[in-house]
Amino acid sequence: MKKVLLAQCPDEEGLIAKITSLCFEHGLNITRNNEFVDKQHGRFFMRTELDGNFDNLDLVAQLQQSLPAGSQLSLHGTEPTKVVLLATKEAHCLGGVLLKCFEQALNIDVLAVIANYPDLEPLTKGFGVPFHCISHEGLSRAEHDHLVAEKIAAYEPDLIGLAKYMRILSPDFVSRFEGRIINIHHSFLPAFIGAKPYHQAFERGVKIIGATAHFVNNELDEGPIIMQQVRPVTHADTAEAMAKKGRDVEKQVFCQALELACEHKLFINDNRTVVFD
Repeated sequence: MKKVLLAQCPDEEGLIAKITSLCFEHGLNITRNNEFVDKQHGRFFMRTELDGNFDNLDLVAQLQQSLPAGSQLSLHGTEPTKVVLLATKEAHCLGGVLLKCFEQALNIDVLAVIANYPDLEPLTKGFGVPFHCISHEGLSRAEHDHLVAEKIAAYEPDLIGLAKYMRILSPDFVSRFEGRIINIHHSFLPAFIGAKPYHQAFERGVKIIGATAHFVNNELDEGPIIMQQVRPVTHADTAEAMAKKGRDVEKQVFCQALELACEHKLFINDNRTVVFD
């Protein structure tokens, strides 16, 4: 049986030896190991792929006894990561994820798609995924977020993906799903925050455009960055041409961020991330 062990601890000497020795004592074979020390904040991060018999073995509990106070440990199997996707009207990121799941290129189980407009229902149902339209019309942001959050909670997902969900989330919503919301932003953050980033980029005369996948916090477009990519543009590209090129980058970055998450290769480290390849 294959599993992935994640460890985030206050840094001290001998952490790797403590973890790997206990795995060895229980006959677990380490097939891959990555570690990183944030020396500025004294934090240790480790991702370990294990193969062996985990029956009647509470590895996390045993490790917790030998590691420093405040250590965070988790053990993950190979089962698909359960995801609920939120969307509005744009299809490219949502369609990109659904197609990759159909091709079995992502180890993700898309439980449902929730949108505030009905436009993407045919696309979603074409892949056999439940679709829920929860309109924001006539509702406050808090009221709408509560309805969406209740629908999400009914599915008990591991992650929530914002597939071009063009709504600013309320603090209560973010707090309820803290550390589990991944957004795709249509620019190379921290540049061009907010609305119409390609028009902002066009006016500034940039020579590259990009997309950023990040975890969501209560600061608009300022959550911990997971990954970014760029594509060159020229003086001949209009804002509309930039947006067209940008959609391809957004789709790719969003899918790759979800892939990293479902492979348990991400740690949130304050307002930064540790990403193992």
